Formats: sequence, C-alpha cells, structure tokens
Amino acid sequence: MDTPDARSRSRTLRHAAYGVLATLVGLAAAHLVAAVTVPAASPVLAVGSTVIDLTMTPLKEWAIRQFGTADKLVLVGSVTLVVLVLAALAGVVAARLETVGLLLLVGLAGVAGVLAVLRPGAGPLDLVPALVAAAVGATSLWWLHRVDDRGAGEPSPGVDGPSRRGVVLASGGLAAAAVAMGALGRWVTSYRLGGTDVALPAATDPASSFPTGLEERYAGITPLRTPTAKFYRVDTRLTVPAVDVDSWTLTVDGDVEREVTLTFDDLAGMRTIERDITLTCVSNEVGGPYVGGARWLGVPLADVLDRAGIGATAADQVLSTDVDGMTISTPLAVALDGRDAMIAIGMNGGPLPREHGFPARMVVPGLYGFVSACKWISRMTLTTYDAEQAYWTERDWATDAPIKISSRIDTPKPLSRTAAGKVVIGGIAWAQGVGIDTVEVRVDGEAWRPARLGPQVNDDYWRQWYLEWDAEPGQHFIACRATNKDGDVQSDVRMTPFPEGSSGLQEISVSIT
Repeated sequence: MDTPDARSRSRTLRHAAYGVLATLVGLAAAHLVAAVTVPAASPVLAVGSTVIDLTMTPLKEWAIRQFGTADKLVLVGSVTLVVLVLAALAGVVAARLETVGLLLLVGLAGVAGVLAVLRPGAGPLDLVPALVAAAVGATSLWWLHRVDDRGAGEPSPGVDGPSRRGVVLASGGLAAAAVAMGALGRWVTSYRLGGTDVALPAATDPASSFPTGLEERYAGITPLRTPTAKFYRVDTRLTVPAVDVDSWTLTVDGDVEREVTLTFDDLAGMRTIERDITLTCVSNEVGGPYVGGARWLGVPLADVLDRAGIGATAADQVLSTDVDGMTISTPLAVALDGRDAMIAIGMNGGPLPREHGFPARMVVPGLYGFVSACKWISRMTLTTYDAEQAYWTERDWATDAPIKISSRIDTPKPLSRTAAGKVVIGGIAWAQGVGIDTVEVRVDGEAWRPARLGPQVNDDYWRQWYLEWDAEPGQHFIACRATNKDGDVQSDVRMTPFPEGSSGLQEISVSIT
C-alpha cells in the first residue's frame, strides 16, 4: 500500500543507496589514481594498514588462527563494509541536509588521507588518492540528488517519486564507471608489478644435491621442498610493493666506516651462496602451517656488511627497512656468527616472487621471521637496541627469538576417520642450527616409540619422519616430539606465539573404523 510511511522508507533507502554508490565510485577512482602513484595509499588499504598497526597483539594472533592467510581479505572486507555503512548514512543525511551529507562523505575520505600520509615513508603523493575519492564521491552524490530532484517533478505513471528512467540511467552510468575504473586500476597495478625476470648468477658456493623426500612413498607427508607457490606468507602488507629492480638499491649505513649503496647488479656480482633453509613464522601455533623449506640463493650477509666496514662498530642490531618503511631488527651477533645468513635474491631456482620480497630479502636460519626476514629490503642500519626500535620490538615482541625445536603430524589428519590396520603416522620436525636427532610418537598416552627419519638435507632444514602403526578400531590420541643432536627435547610446556614463539607438543585425535 502506498502510504506516507512507505514513501518515506522508500526515499530513505533510495538515498542510502546513492551514498553507497557515490562512495564506490570515489573509491574506484582513488584506487585507479593510487595504482598510478602509490598503491598502498588507496583509501581502504590505508585504513586497513592502520587497523593492523593499532590492533592489539592477542587480537592479531586470534585473526591469524581463525582466518589463516585469508586474514587480510577479511580485514579489507570488514573495512569496506564499515565505510559503505557510513556512506549510506551520509546519503540519508544528504537527502535532508545536503551540505552536511556531502561533508560527511568528504570526511570519510579525509580520514583515509590522514592515515595514508602518516604511514612510514609517506610523501605528498600519498594524499592524492584520498583527495580524488572525496572529490569524485561528493560530486557523484550531488549529481544523484539533482537527478532525483528533477525526476520528482516528473513521476512515471503510477509511481510516486522520481522518474525511474533518469535514476536508472544515472545510477547505471556511475556503476559502470566504478567497474571500469576498478578494473583499470587492477590492470595498472598488475602492469606496474610486471614480471620478476632477472638474470640470476650461478652460485659461487652451490648447495648439495637434494634428496628424494618421503612424500614419494607416504601420501600426506609434507613435501621435502615446499613449492614456491605454496610457501606460506605472513606479513602486515595489504598490497605487494611495486619495486622496479632497475632503480632499486640496498643501502648500508649507521655505525659503519662508510655508507654503501648497492644495486641489484652489484649484489648479483658478489660471492653468492645457495642453501636449503627452513623458515618459520613466529605466529605459527603448535602443529601450524606457517613453516616452509626452500632453496635460497643470495649474498652472505656478512659480506654485504663488510662493504660498509663494521670492524669498529658499537652496534648490536641490524635495523632493516623495506621499500615502504617497515622495520625489522636482527641481532648483529647472530648475523655474523657463521650461520648462512644472506641477502637472498633467488628462491627454488628462480627469482624471488614479489610476495616473498622481490628483488631482495633477508634470510637468517634459526630465527623467526619477525627478527630476521625483512622482505623488499632497501636499507640496513647498524645501530643499538637502546637507540632504535623496530616495528615488532615496539609491540613488545622478543628481540632475540631463536626458532624452538618443533615437530608436526601431517598424516593422519586431526579428527579424520581411517580404516583399521597398517596406518602411517608421519610429519616433519625441525631444530635449526643443530639438526634433528630423533622423533618419537606416542599413542593413547603409552610409551614413546621412535619414528624413522627421512633423508638429511642439512641442520638448517626440516626432517621428515614416519611410523607404521597397527591401528585398532576406536578413538585414539597421537602425539609427537623431537630431540635435537645436542640431546635437547622438544618442550611440552604450552606457550602461545607471543612474545617469542609457541611451544608444546601436538596431539591429535583420530577415529579408526
């Protein structure tokens, strides 16, 4: 029934939709401009990045546990939803107080602009996408209201309100413009990222031949080498930096004898090593997925630092900075203690993928990534922990975080159902710098049984293991633990990842039928 209340509700919904549509057009235009200038300054990404920085550590860890590598997608979606709700409100307000509604829309873009320019390393160009969002969004909303007002005097037959044709044409045109600008922005971003086809040198010191893993015989065990496309990625970046390898440089400064700046070709021309190394994220829970083994090609970190002269330095940390200002601190003593720490330029026989730090990143075996694995690295500053704090140090994470002895059950899967009989229990274990000596399995709280180990790659690499189990019907609990070559046993004390990495034994439940 066409009543005043129904007409009022229809008008409110219509103007809310105008606010949402105008905002989407503004965001699409801003995304296109950001793709050409500074991709990370796209309004939604700027707000999302700030949310990441301000989020308390327990909430961050919860998000990683719940959403895994989709946590960034969930964050961006949540920010977008909140923005659109506020945009709908601005559209409703503008129907009655046009100036106030338009200012609300401009204010939304203004918040994103402020957050963009407050990012580390931000410059004047970081403000431009927000200005474009404000101008395009407000203009679109103003125009939709004008079309609505004009149509109100020319109602369609039987329709109390604006002409359907005028509103549909205006809305359709703006929606098409938003889609076109969004698609063009994605294309520009992809074009700017381009390929990673760089000429990698042959390793001066190549890795040993790589053995065949247990996955060839026992299905379900993690492959001995992680395929590049499946290597985990955990970082704070909502968009991959667009780094031009031809203009990229790595600078070493701070408490050194001389500041040194190296190009990619300079690095590639130095002595290079090739090593198989396992990396682990500190966010990895017991039995978690954020660990991977790969073959890395790079320049020894000590060689790079020696270029700048560090013989008389009083520094105790290497403060690494990426191309967008993210900082990570690495204990200098660890970088120089003889382990195969490197500035990596290759991964699994090819250049670094952009998601994993192209054109160069730091790799330090034995340390969690938050204190060692600066991706998209552009600067290394020798300084002290008293003088400078990195991103994670400011958030009270550990400054020296060696990777703990760990083991994981890959097969059978938790809560799975398996037929009775011969069942292979298998997985991986790692104890970097020392190496795995034994892995043991416990079923239903009984005595620990020794598992068989897979091939040894090196002490900085994980080790596969398996145990053949005569499984009888029923519900069973399976646990594993590792011991390193120094005789240290994996801790059974349960700890969360914050502040220095998780610990404890993984125990799973399976049903045998």
